[in-house]
Amino acid sequence: MLPTLKYTHSPGKLNRKTYIVALSLAALFVAGCAGVGKHVEPPRISLANIQVQEVSGLETVFQIQLRIFNTNDVDLKVKGIETELEVNGRHFATGVSNTPVDIPSFDTQLVPVTVYSSVIDMFKSIYGLRESEQLTYRLRGKVRVTGNNMLSSTLPFESEGQVTLKGSEKLDK
Repeated sequence: MLPTLKYTHSPGKLNRKTYIVALSLAALFVAGCAGVGKHVEPPRISLANIQVQEVSGLETVFQIQLRIFNTNDVDLKVKGIETELEVNGRHFATGVSNTPVDIPSFDTQLVPVTVYSSVIDMFKSIYGLRESEQLTYRLRGKVRVTGNNMLSSTLPFESEGQVTLKGSEKLDK
């Protein structure tokens, strides 16, 4: 009589190996995250200033200054900013900046950003401006930052504000 060969699968060994691999990966993940540092909140950003830099046939170039508030307990090194500016609910300008800026924890800095607006977008945004006493704006974008014990991150931001326009009626009163 020939011996019968049986293949027996030992689920305990497979599960044990899987468990060891999973535990090792989890340990590596936790160790990697520990080196990254604390959770970083997106900075608060507001429009501080806007100036016309250049006017050409179909495009206007503006220099805006953004006030960046670092509300984190780690310093932020801003590597770049991408932003879109809306005025009165309509697209007004888009721009980027690669000006490096260091913002200490719980501090602020002004960052210049060059934005570009087409003549059509500009007219759509300011149409009816004489009838309005307030100019509303919205900033949206992303800030690329690094910091102490932090890998490079892209943090989104959004802010809104109003600028009161001085009307001739108010000056007369």
